[in-house]
Amino acid sequence: MFRTFLSFASLTVVAVPAFAQDSVPAAPAAAAPAAPALCTDRPTKSNFACTVPQGMVQLETDLGNWTRTDAGDTRVDTILYTNPTLKYGLTGSTDIEANIAPYETVRTRTAQGTQTLHGVGDLTLRLKQRLTDPSGHVQIALLPFVKIPTAKTGIGNGETEGGVAVPINVALPKGFTLTFGPEGDVLADSDGHGHHAQLVGTVNVVKAVTSKFSLIGEFWAARNFDPAAYVTQTSADVAASYLLRPTLQLDLGANFGLNQATPDAQVYLGVSTRF
Repeated sequence: MFRTFLSFASLTVVAVPAFAQDSVPAAPAAAAPAAPALCTDRPTKSNFACTVPQGMVQLETDLGNWTRTDAGDTRVDTILYTNPTLKYGLTGSTDIEANIAPYETVRTRTAQGTQTLHGVGDLTLRLKQRLTDPSGHVQIALLPFVKIPTAKTGIGNGETEGGVAVPINVALPKGFTLTFGPEGDVLADSDGHGHHAQLVGTVNVVKAVTSKFSLIGEFWAARNFDPAAYVTQTSADVAASYLLRPTLQLDLGANFGLNQATPDAQVYLGVSTRF
């Protein structure tokens, strides 16, 4: 939950002229450059090519996130009470990111009864490197990541995994942005004796309805090549975001599984800010 470029008016700075000793007016002081608009990797599953400005910190988090998966007589509900991603701008085109759910619940209901697990989620570390000029109509970045198994069995799989995503954003007329999200992952085999590949793709369309409010639609697909069984997942995702101020954004969204291998539904509410 899945990430959007928004355009905002620059802040106007009024320079007060200073006068030299000979009473000749000096040139007005140069206006300080406005900070870049807030740009996030949420909502929806897509990532975006923008990075956090150098020396600044950005927080993007679910305030609540619920996922439901049904398979035969088994139902699994996963609740993330928060899910923060903290980012820091290393340079004008590079940032580092860390994500972990500090507390989550996984409740499994079967005909035999209910099992509930509580605890911390896995830690994911990411590095985002923007490859293009931020003023260009096409933006591309590399986003390698690694998942460190900090969750107990049942919440996580206890394995180190990773991959790399390539966010590609294309600015279109009339306030639209088109995003492609090819990704390759290296995941642990389900039997715990090796690793296999997974390919992921997203197509995401953002419509800036106003300078503060945006609507997002997305198609997501993943093909998992686990030797035990190849699995394809697909979902249709919708979301909306609202900018309360230039560095504070609220969002909400829902993802709907399109086949039996995909979680049936996911609903979330989130916030992002930079400081």
